[in-house]
Amino acid sequence: MQILPLAFIRSVGRVASPLPRWWLPALAPRAAPLIASLSANRVHNLDRLFRERNLCSCAAIRCMDKAGKKGEAEKSNPIVPTRTVTKDVYYLEILQGSSHRDGSVYKRGLHWATDYYRDIIANRRETLLDPMAGYEIPCTMMQIFSLKLAKTPINSASIQLYGYIAARDEADYMLNYVFNRSRDDPIIVQQGSLIEMTGPKRGIALSCDVLLEFDMRIKNGEEEKDDLQLVDGVSEFLGLHMQSRPCEVRIDGNYGAVDMSFAAVYNAVGAVVEIFLSYVETGFDLSLSSIISVVEVHEVHEEFQLFHGTVRESCGLRRFVIAVSLDTVLCLKFKVGHSCSNSNIERGRCCFKAKINGYDNHQIHLKLASIIVKVTWAAVPV
Repeated sequence: MQILPLAFIRSVGRVASPLPRWWLPALAPRAAPLIASLSANRVHNLDRLFRERNLCSCAAIRCMDKAGKKGEAEKSNPIVPTRTVTKDVYYLEILQGSSHRDGSVYKRGLHWATDYYRDIIANRRETLLDPMAGYEIPCTMMQIFSLKLAKTPINSASIQLYGYIAARDEADYMLNYVFNRSRDDPIIVQQGSLIEMTGPKRGIALSCDVLLEFDMRIKNGEEEKDDLQLVDGVSEFLGLHMQSRPCEVRIDGNYGAVDMSFAAVYNAVGAVVEIFLSYVETGFDLSLSSIISVVEVHEVHEEFQLFHGTVRESCGLRRFVIAVSLDTVLCLKFKVGHSCSNSNIERGRCCFKAKINGYDNHQIHLKLASIIVKVTWAAVPV
């Protein structure tokens, strides 16, 4: 086990009275006590993994051993191997009394739920801001790379999952859904597999704190009351302390857990990616991944999956919004083929340099289909 600090996640759920915004309180029950001194090697690890802005406010959590967790999704996806973004998992602090299922998140008397926060949480509207409106100033943005079903007590090979994960930022504090599925339209997943995201609708601004709301359930019968609660609650991310190197946190619940990988992208604009497939003669499997630069000092590139599924006819995919630093390049990789055969896989790739506004087009001609890519650039209003 290794003890590492958590300087980018804040919670006030266990504090006896309201505290200033800069305070970093005690962590979740799994968190380890604060460490008075660190060895030279441990300090080196801290410097490498975290961008510490205020060492006196540093807290610590216990790092999980992820040996053996290597992507079960890889085995079920022969076209695009899915790799884990990071090797360590940290438990995400969930604000005390923030459950949606029992309604406690809307009640008065919680230390963190001031009138300001209650008004935000009570507003259940989805963000209305147009991600392609053409704002002129880049900002720090939060990029969520993937969601993964880390564990579940269900013995069956697959489960039906529904609910939502949404971010609220200072742009309008409305719900910006990263994942959103109704009970009538659940996604079928297995333990260890990726959860296909449905958003975000626009970029997530990280100039100040970001609230992350989640209420995900496992369909377990004919009626909703019989369903199992996967994860439920609210967490808060400190924009000033979030690292630019990809990190993975575990959202733990009563009936399982979800792993979320993310990073801060500095001096960023939103790339709104639209994909159209034409001249489709036969069905095929399509995998789409993205590569962006995620560390502002050392040039580190991160690849993450955007889409994997079967295409049977000419169509357009859902719109993808990706945070990209100015003066860096967004690359999109396509792999087309059939899951039963790895010998006839076609590959395509296109890259675009980030800019404040405007758009780019590119067309890729493959044997099985023609792929048209449109990227619209726009900053998030903050």
